[in-house]
Amino acid sequence: MAEMKREAMYYNKIRKGLLQCQLCPHYCIIHAGEKGLCRSRENIDGKLWAVNYAQAIGLSLDPIEKKPLYHFRPGSRIVSLGPNSCNMTCRFCQNYSISQYESPTHEINIDELYQVIEGKGSPLQVAFTYTEPFTWYEYIHDFATKYPQVDIVLITNGFINPEPLDEILPMLTAMNIDLKSFREEFYAQECGAKLKQVMQCINRCWESGVHLEVTTLLIPGLNDSSAEIHDISSFLASISRNIPLHLSAYHPDFKTDIPPTSADDVLRAVEIAKENLNYVYGGNIPLEDAMHSYCPACGSRVIERGWHKIDNRLTTEAKCPDCGFKIPGVYV
Repeated sequence: MAEMKREAMYYNKIRKGLLQCQLCPHYCIIHAGEKGLCRSRENIDGKLWAVNYAQAIGLSLDPIEKKPLYHFRPGSRIVSLGPNSCNMTCRFCQNYSISQYESPTHEINIDELYQVIEGKGSPLQVAFTYTEPFTWYEYIHDFATKYPQVDIVLITNGFINPEPLDEILPMLTAMNIDLKSFREEFYAQECGAKLKQVMQCINRCWESGVHLEVTTLLIPGLNDSSAEIHDISSFLASISRNIPLHLSAYHPDFKTDIPPTSADDVLRAVEIAKENLNYVYGGNIPLEDAMHSYCPACGSRVIERGWHKIDNRLTTEAKCPDCGFKIPGVYV
């Protein structure tokens, strides 16, 4: 167990020595001396402990676009870190070495993390990312409580129960949620999870006013059909046509050897999703035209993204400089 101890939030005692985690829809039953599926919470002496508390797999300063977030402070940099745990078991995981297996970590308490963020300078912002931040719930909760002046970003699979989600949403500024498919059987077979709860998370995030963007990793033959891209974009559009959608290229990893997603397939998916959404982007592959933001009213390019440069043409009121249409997002 990590040196820093923190009792977990959201769990019940079933009987002596037996606990049930309430953080995510797995509702893991955890016997004495055992951990839940995500490996982040352990039953020790009749209490559930967040054994990954303050244990980070890495600490980096990333471009905000890498998260990916395209309508949240374009061109800024953000302190990024994450835990060595995940509550999904995706067969195609692109970060499996740090999410599915034990990896070396280093301890960084919340005060040390704040010092790193403050040292970076304005804007004060941090991304909990790389693996699944909700399995670091207590650490994020405690940091946000002590340092409310820092904007908190989560890059998450969205697989969390409503009560803990509702508690932490007011502490967040932005989220990118993975919508891995629009079929329950995909989530069950490929991810060991459920679609319904992810859809609920997306809805709750939007309703809360937290800045929201969504990512789908396109896996050839599994979730990249024209019909499924249409369903994903239609669902998001039923919430708002202004939710940015990132359609990313997959590469074979972990337990899958399906050939990588082609640039043509990403572009095809982008065009389909644009029928329902105002802002759709291609990622993980060199596709210059699919990286830029265009005004949905007049078609002008309002944010140009290159590999090393961001040209934000929006006015100070976040409006298109050519027609005055307001582009949704966070730009200050």
